[in-house]
Amino acid sequence: MAYISQETKKELTPAIKAVAKKYGVKVTIGINHHSSLVVKIKEGALDLIGASNKYYEQENERRGFNYFGGVSDYYDINPYHSADWYRKVGAEKEANFVDEMIAAMKGTKWYDNSDAMTDYFDTAYYLSLKVGQWNKPYIYTA
Repeated sequence: MAYISQETKKELTPAIKAVAKKYGVKVTIGINHHSSLVVKIKEGALDLIGASNKYYEQENERRGFNYFGGVSDYYDINPYHSADWYRKVGAEKEANFVDEMIAAMKGTKWYDNSDAMTDYFDTAYYLSLKVGQWNKPYIYTA
């Protein structure tokens, strides 16, 4: 069962803050329902929204879709695939940030023994990396 304590969050905080400082972004760190470590990116020098829009535009063009609403002010970063997506559009700095932030969020206590084929889910805790919020958009400070 996924569970993260306040003590574990406190242990992970210095590494998370160090990555944020390295890339010039402001973050807040929290826990959601005692099962998810949540890092919210408020503002920074990384064009996370622009790179995401570029990726989605390329994918829609590749697939032949003619509609793309785009990401405007906030979105959740997929901790399993987003770094690869950023690399596909040449946003190497953003990709490196996501890789390093996810590694810092995992620390040394995170594990994932899940097996979706047998409907067995066993992970230390879930990871949630958010860019902005619905009521407080991400601010890109180029």
